[in-house]
Amino acid sequence: MNADPLPSDAHLMPTYGRLPVALSHGQGCWVWDTQGRRLLDGLGGIAVNTLGHNHPRLVPALQDQIGKIIHSSNYYRVPLQEQLADKLCELSGLANVFFCNSGLEANEAALKIARKFGHDRGNTSPEVLVFEGAFHGRSLATLSATANPKIQAGFGPLVQGFVRVKLNDIAAVEAALDAHPNITAIFLETIQGEGGINPARIDFLQALRRICDERDLLLMLDEVQCGIGRTGKWFAHQWAGIKPDVMPLAKGLGSGVPIGAVICGPRAAGVLKAGNHGTTFGGNPLAMRAGVETLKIMEEDGLLANAEAVGATLKAALAEGLAGETGVVEIRGQGLMLGIELDRPAGVLLGQALDAGLLISITADRVVRLLPALILTHDEAREIAARLVPLIKSLLAQPKP
Repeated sequence: MNADPLPSDAHLMPTYGRLPVALSHGQGCWVWDTQGRRLLDGLGGIAVNTLGHNHPRLVPALQDQIGKIIHSSNYYRVPLQEQLADKLCELSGLANVFFCNSGLEANEAALKIARKFGHDRGNTSPEVLVFEGAFHGRSLATLSATANPKIQAGFGPLVQGFVRVKLNDIAAVEAALDAHPNITAIFLETIQGEGGINPARIDFLQALRRICDERDLLLMLDEVQCGIGRTGKWFAHQWAGIKPDVMPLAKGLGSGVPIGAVICGPRAAGVLKAGNHGTTFGGNPLAMRAGVETLKIMEEDGLLANAEAVGATLKAALAEGLAGETGVVEIRGQGLMLGIELDRPAGVLLGQALDAGLLISITADRVVRLLPALILTHDEAREIAARLVPLIKSLLAQPKP
């Protein structure tokens, strides 16, 4: 296949370290680049493409919506907002929803809720408890809640009002709360994504829920990456049998159409009132239709059960293929959110995987991250492992830097 040369990227800000490939189209869990190569998508747009590419029911629904109305404005009622909010509250057991455009915006809204929750109770300097390894976004507030000095560098002074402790250490949480009486909320990813696929333990989540109830704090669970069926339940915290007070969502909710949401339980549902928060594009009819159709298709096609079962196949294939490799620290995660931690930097695997016809991610420097579409089949899961395992073995066979 003779492809036209790619246009120059000289006028793009150099904010991304891109691989030398451009994708032209996709089908299911496969994509093709502009040179005609067929690639197995193990990344799913970083947990965004829930239904894969060119889904036969999603695409016509979006085309139908584009022919009706794309954007109206939040000056007016948007029936699709109300429909999607009803469904999200049904699935989560929570009370109401604010729609925005991204995970960053959802997390920013959550932090505003935490602060106003404090102010409403007479706390003029509210603080939020956050965790080592966290990633919540790149705005100044979410960057400050994040625990990555590399992406914070050059953007100080950071926003004040965050207290940071170790994940899965309940004693550290209680000590911090005792030392900082202005804390109004505990904010964490149920499974840390950018931090290296680090799950909050079930007993830890349950203890946080108890502590927040006892101290009248908000439990805010960032499910931007791990929510929307990725672990085999609608939301990852449901494995712990708890409900948060605030839950930011984004990524997979729109199957590729930009969307964000913040769902609140009764303790937080009345915090934001008219004029306290807003967005121009949030909740637009096209994004809402994408969310409605995504959840509908997930239910009809049993994609939660598929994520759990196929994720188990993928994890088992990786474990079998990498058995005995001392450089593999841990294979962890749940459903179709998996990380393979190595004992050395793994960035070289990005290009090697691309050459092997596989899209992956490396996060936290040495964790191979897999976030494929929830329509992934067992055979495709085994194919991901078949392409990835030899690359990891080859890297581990080299002298450790």
